[in-house]
Amino acid sequence: MTATTTTTAGERPAAVDAPPAPRRRRPLRTVLLFLAPGLALYALFVIAPLAQAIVYSLFRWNGMEPLTDLVGADNYRRLLGDASFHRALLNNVSVIGVSLAVQLPMALWIATLLNGQFRGRGVFRVVFFVPYVIAEVVAAILWKLILAPAGQLNGALDAVGLESWTRSWLAEPSLVMGAVLVVVTWKFFGFYTLLFLTALQSVPGEHLEAGRMDGASRAQIFRYITFPAIGPTARIAGFLSIVGSLQLFDLVWVMTAGGPVGASSTMVTYMVASGMRSYEFGYASAVAVVVAGLSFVVAMLYQRFVLARDNADSSEGNR
Repeated sequence: MTATTTTTAGERPAAVDAPPAPRRRRPLRTVLLFLAPGLALYALFVIAPLAQAIVYSLFRWNGMEPLTDLVGADNYRRLLGDASFHRALLNNVSVIGVSLAVQLPMALWIATLLNGQFRGRGVFRVVFFVPYVIAEVVAAILWKLILAPAGQLNGALDAVGLESWTRSWLAEPSLVMGAVLVVVTWKFFGFYTLLFLTALQSVPGEHLEAGRMDGASRAQIFRYITFPAIGPTARIAGFLSIVGSLQLFDLVWVMTAGGPVGASSTMVTYMVASGMRSYEFGYASAVAVVVAGLSFVVAMLYQRFVLARDNADSSEGNR
């Protein structure tokens, strides 16, 4: 059955828009076939270890004997009252705070500078990105040597007459976490710089030019045009920074192993110390479950309140 239109003499028939062709839906079997390898790897390396950790966390277990001493939620109750775990959690919160308040703004500032036109821009991009490329273990060893009592930092202070400022940076409880935060910021800001630089280069030039023609200042252009345009990238960077801070391990473990007296421990270094040094693998598994749970909560909050809104805004913009 076809649609017809009535016309009078001398009139051209009106054009009738054809209805859009229905989208073909892939059969469920085809979708599952393509998803199967990824789902299998995810189940093997994520779901199965997490389920195993949940089971272990319900036992008092030294890692060698059979799982016979079922204690239920005792490991979790102990965790809630453990002052050492509280300190580790606060250290993770400190890393999150420095990452959001210092690392990301510094990365955005440097990316803004690198987005300009000047000689040697490519060299500076490489220099700022190099720390992220260096393996975390290698970076930790380098900084451990620099911050040692006879290391390069104290040597430089001695050379300029500031010998009274020399310290055992990784051996004093009041200083060690600050040193770790400096190293973490140095290590990862290059990644976020590259992330922001990529976003800045995708901002439409005509929008910036329109702002200049309207008499907007640089600060106003950045606030009302540039930053909203890179907002999704900034939110992704914040999410990655939070999750990475919760799971921080390599740098701290190699530099300080969580010491001295737990002053620089994070939740993951505390978990490893509880399992490998104290042979309390059931308790360490409870710590692992808590870390995974916190990361999952952050991911779900990001999915619910941030990613969903960004996707909705993107869909409206494409209409």
